Amino acid sequence: MTTSIQKPTQKKINLFQPVQQWLDNLEIENRQTARRIVNLIPAQCPFARTISIRGRAILSIPPLCKLNPVYEQLVSLRFRALCFLADRCGEDITPYCS
Repeated sequence: MTTSIQKPTQKKINLFQPVQQWLDNLEIENRQTARRIVNLIPAQCPFARTISIRGRAILSIPPLCKLNPVYEQLVSLRFRALCFLADRCGEDITPYCS
């Protein structure tokens, strides 16, 4: 007869959930607001760096955006702002995509 001891399952508490939900539910209804969002949130993660001395890489710092607990929501918000500008306002969004 084999008995197994089960550990009680621990529920992880997400302290950022209210902010994440707020960002997910944020409606973009204004061209000026959409432009501000697109200008404030970068198109790509700006933090990745390679530190080198005399042409030899000694340290590589990975993109730290994935460590940001609201990163996915910010990227989604920027995408929704771009879609608003393109679909609703008929604006050319190519200047915001580089």
